[in-house]
Amino acid sequence: MPFLLMRLRKLAKSVFCPACWHALALGVTPTIEHIPLIEVLDVDGIIDVGGNRGQFSLACQLAKKDIPIVAFEPIPSEAETFRKVHGANEDIVLIESALGETAGEATLHLSNRADSSSLLPIGKRQTELFPKTVEVGTITVSVKRLDDCAELWKGRTSQLLKIDVQGFELSVLKGASDSLKNCKYVYVECSEVALYDGQALRSEVSEFLKTHNFSEQGRYNPQFSNGELVQADYLYVRV
Repeated sequence: MPFLLMRLRKLAKSVFCPACWHALALGVTPTIEHIPLIEVLDVDGIIDVGGNRGQFSLACQLAKKDIPIVAFEPIPSEAETFRKVHGANEDIVLIESALGETAGEATLHLSNRADSSSLLPIGKRQTELFPKTVEVGTITVSVKRLDDCAELWKGRTSQLLKIDVQGFELSVLKGASDSLKNCKYVYVECSEVALYDGQALRSEVSEFLKTHNFSEQGRYNPQFSNGELVQADYLYVRV
């Protein structure tokens, strides 16, 4: 769907939905393109990796009222907005950290569009296809392993793990081998071409999830360039 049309649909949804008015006042609209899928998934919790300003968590709340959410966002300014949007909701917990295979600290490459920032350097192909995502600086951020945060979803066995981390998906998953046992679904944005230096492509992510008994079940929100598939959201289901 064209970018402008999607923005208009999100704005319309927010204007006519009282549950979105507080977020809209803060400049945040729900990612409505995900709502039809979330509505039909049988889940007891959501892990939002790459929470950004809270737009995916907001979509989850619209699709599954009162669903418990644990979100992760490493950029201080985006995390601050997330808290303003969801701070009054006791069902939502935000951890201000990146996720990866090992815990520690790492350099985050800041994009002109914050949601395109990554722990990987922004590649030439990314800025060719999306010129407004050029790097504007770096910051040092905390990195956790998802498995080290398991107490936050203790007792849940059918979670949706959403990952949107700009090329760092496989590293997040490698730090989540135990956490995947608490998840029924993995919903991850993957690339078919390298947009960030050193990133894993969809085939590598799929192969890793296959070893943990997850099967690819669907492709959503594809983005193309001159007829070539660049990236999309993929749903994996535990089998």
